[in-house]
Amino acid sequence: MSPRTRSGSSSAARVIAVVADILAFIIILWILMYLLDANRGNDFVQWVHDSARWLAGWSYDLFTFDKAWANVVTGYGLAAVVYLFIGHAVAGRLRRG
Repeated sequence: MSPRTRSGSSSAARVIAVVADILAFIIILWILMYLLDANRGNDFVQWVHDSARWLAGWSYDLFTFDKAWANVVTGYGLAAVVYLFIGHAVAGRLRRG
């Protein structure tokens, strides 16, 4: 494999890993804001909530618990873990080549 191709794969891997980290960060930030009872009237808090809700739309309400905090942690947390796992797995695969 030429150094140029390997460099391109490495750059793509880095971008994928960073995107996965950012997506997971937004979701984890919402979990923390929820647990710390952040002011939902704040525009930034609302943006984080809306973004996390969209990102975790497929996993939110996948499990149901009696406590609302448990639903948030599992529903959003699962999405964050999946984004991290898949993003870094794809990035690692690209790096290897």
